[in-house]
Amino acid sequence: MNDSEITWSDAQEIGFRLWEAHPEVNPLAVRFTDLHAWVMALDGFRGKAEESSEGALEAIQMAWLDEVEE
Repeated sequence: MNDSEITWSDAQEIGFRLWEAHPEVNPLAVRFTDLHAWVMALDGFRGKAEESSEGALEAIQMAWLDEVEE
């Protein structure tokens, strides 16, 4: 599914892709400014920087944490 386009509302897919890209990272230790940059850099990400919100970043962080804990 890595070829599909994603936006800020695709928290589960973004969490999975971040886990693949940064398997050694504890998602809870990532600052939101860094998380925002990492999401923006993902292949297939088509969201706009200004469309992000704290709620979207929290959802992504929790989805990423779910991947780590599985």
